[in-house]
Amino acid sequence: MGRIWSDDNKFRAWLEVETVSSEVLAEDGIVPAEAAKAIRERGGFDLERIRQIEAEVKHDVIAFTTAVAEKVGPESRWLHFGLTSNDVVDTAQALQIKAASAILREDIEQLLLVLKTRALEFKDTPTVGRTHGMHAEPTTFGLKLLNWYAEMRRNQERFDAAAEQMRVGKLSGAVGAFGHIKPEQEVRICARLGLTAAPVATQVIQRDRHAYYIATLAVMTATLDKIATEIRHLQRTEVREAEEYFSEKQKGSSAMPHKRNPITAEQISGLARVVRANAQAALENVALWHERDISHSSVERVILPDSTILADYLLAKTADLIEKLMVYPARMKKNLDSTGGLIFSGQLLLDLAEAGMLREDAYRLVQKHAMHAWQNDLVFRDLVAGDAEITKLLSREKLARTFDLSRQLGNVDAIFARVLGPAEGHEYGP
Repeated sequence: MGRIWSDDNKFRAWLEVETVSSEVLAEDGIVPAEAAKAIRERGGFDLERIRQIEAEVKHDVIAFTTAVAEKVGPESRWLHFGLTSNDVVDTAQALQIKAASAILREDIEQLLLVLKTRALEFKDTPTVGRTHGMHAEPTTFGLKLLNWYAEMRRNQERFDAAAEQMRVGKLSGAVGAFGHIKPEQEVRICARLGLTAAPVATQVIQRDRHAYYIATLAVMTATLDKIATEIRHLQRTEVREAEEYFSEKQKGSSAMPHKRNPITAEQISGLARVVRANAQAALENVALWHERDISHSSVERVILPDSTILADYLLAKTADLIEKLMVYPARMKKNLDSTGGLIFSGQLLLDLAEAGMLREDAYRLVQKHAMHAWQNDLVFRDLVAGDAEITKLLSREKLARTFDLSRQLGNVDAIFARVLGPAEGHEYGP
């Protein structure tokens, strides 16, 4: 990913735009065929020479075309014919983003595969669901992973749309009015570069596209932050239901040899903040003066490489984190049982109502036992079983069904089938 944003690769993209433009114009008799041939065959550059010229002229595109002209020779007078700087810069940048997007697309696919595989692995592994950080009702660890998988699929759809909107070039001149080349020539140039032509532009491609792209990366890395944050919670000593892989020779603390810190998850959470901050900068780039100012250019030299490189890194780190995640079903079961059945209070409320008790009366009765059990560290299930007002409506068999875990999790297969499809939702494997 870093190579895509190197100066060398940037200038190669610029040169390809210049070369293809010359070739299309030569086909229409505007540029001599021998000039287009010379640009293709002898066109090249020396990075240090470009930097040397730029130090004098203070203009990167002029420095580039001057350096290339020195390689091409007399035919170079046809180089950059009919173009303005941003015809080259924006179109070449689209090529760089297209290449970066291809890498990110592969990263997303890999993370989706890992999430699906592990979701199916733990589809039926019961764990406690938490709301407000408190025990709520039973769920499965597979459902937690499936939720992340479904969210990443939405991220994939958003990313595909954003990447496609960035796959555009423009060669419409200084104010976008095609003062020197024709719209159909722009279309042909872009097509040969693997791009589509922006239907209308000023001197620049409009920056709503770039803002959408960076914002999409920000949303996607926010999902990675969400995953990492949950794993950090699950790894806390008091919870310890899952933890990131800790190698044999790894050390967690310079002072405390027992520490196993979630450093990868913390890195993911931290770096995702940078991408979110970059989205704000991309939004600020949308409003430019008249047909163009240069305020966006310096910003994009930072946020486009940084955001794509970080997204690439974070997607890979998250896939590795999930793939190697150490999961502890026994601890999940212990935590699930730790409140003595309090997590079934909602089911008890429904069963009492179904048996004939007014809902408000049932709520007060269930809550009374729940608060008593919570405050005195008692077993809620035992308190309920000893209440004659409850047992006269619910037999021992019915109470057993109230506290039956499988009853709460009876629709897990249906949820998996909705997300993965009927075939994959009911069997283990990717």
